[in-house]
Amino acid sequence: MNAPTTAGVLQALPAEHRHRLMGFAREVSFPQGERLFEEGARADRFWIIRTGSVDLDMRVPGRRAAVIETLRHNELIGWPWLLAPHAWHLGAETTSPVRAYEFDATAIRSMCRDDPAFGASVAEWVGGVLAHRLRATRTRLLDLYAPYGSGNLA
Repeated sequence: MNAPTTAGVLQALPAEHRHRLMGFAREVSFPQGERLFEEGARADRFWIIRTGSVDLDMRVPGRRAAVIETLRHNELIGWPWLLAPHAWHLGAETTSPVRAYEFDATAIRSMCRDDPAFGASVAEWVGGVLAHRLRATRTRLLDLYAPYGSGNLA
C-alpha cells in the first residue's frame, strides 16, 4: 500500500522522512462542530487537514472561547504532542466538515527517539510551523493594537 501524500506542509522534511511519516497517517473525518481537543488535555495525536477548516480557540472566563486562528487545507493541527508535557495549549473545533490525516503522537515520538535524523527533521518541521504562526500572531497583534504606521516586525 502506498503512503498518502501531502504537498506543502511537509516540504521541510526530506523525502525519505516525509514518506516514513505519511506511512503512519490514518485518514479520518469529522463533522462540523466537532471538538478535536480541549485546552489542558493530553496531546496524544496530531492532524494534517486535507479539506475543511478548524478553529483554534482559547477559554476566556465568563465568555465564549476566543478564536485564535483558523487552520485550513494542508495545515498542521497540533504541535504540543512533540514537547513535554504533551498537553494542548488551546482547544480546537471544526468549522466545516473536515477530512484529515491523523497521526499517533506516541508512535511518532518513538520513531523520533529511535532515529535521531528523523527526529531532527520532524522537530525542524514543527519548529518551522510554530515560527510561522508566531509571526502571523505578531502581525495580528500589531493590526489590533499598534498605532497605524508604527513600524515593522523585523
